[in-house]
Amino acid sequence: MAVRTPDPDPSEGNDDARGEVPRDPFRSFAGGFAESGGGPNPAWLTDVELTEARRRLPMLYVEALPVRTDGVGTVTQVGILLRATPLGEITRTLVSGRVRYGETVRDALFRHLENDLGPMAFPLLPPQPNPFTVAEYFPIPGVSAFYDERQHAVSLAFVVPVTGTCEPRQDALEVTWMTPEEAASDTLSAEMEGGRGTLIRLALASVGALR
Repeated sequence: MAVRTPDPDPSEGNDDARGEVPRDPFRSFAGGFAESGGGPNPAWLTDVELTEARRRLPMLYVEALPVRTDGVGTVTQVGILLRATPLGEITRTLVSGRVRYGETVRDALFRHLENDLGPMAFPLLPPQPNPFTVAEYFPIPGVSAFYDERQHAVSLAFVVPVTGTCEPRQDALEVTWMTPEEAASDTLSAEMEGGRGTLIRLALASVGALR
């Protein structure tokens, strides 16, 4: 598993993006909404505090599999992110990130979709999105199908149709659009971190796209 980069300071206006520095598949944003006037966020955690919190508490994330559908709602394409790790490795992953303090799950999901896919992706989110599964990432391999060496993370996973143009930002190099069969292949699964190949298969099965 790649070494993670430090969390950015939200008061610097980078909205949990890594900016010039690549970030991990689980975006390491520890804070909430900035106070008025741009002051420090009382919910923000320093690197030391975040490390300590990860030792003691499960962390809440959202993950999204962007898809394109035809006129009757059948999934025709699946979007997989190609991303560079801090170690210079190239890996494939999903849209993902932390839920901020005081933020709804829907808002967190929309924010991370926009951060990774760009503002013209136009994701279709219902008023109350429901995850197709809850993925539990453990720092000990073998506890579940999902692994994260840093922490115990609880991830709400969603399939999200997008209707616009996706232009990857931050450390996402591109969005590769695949057929559902290609996305569910063993070849792609071997390129995914932390067991996310399993998560893709669960996502496709939830929308009837896995044959």
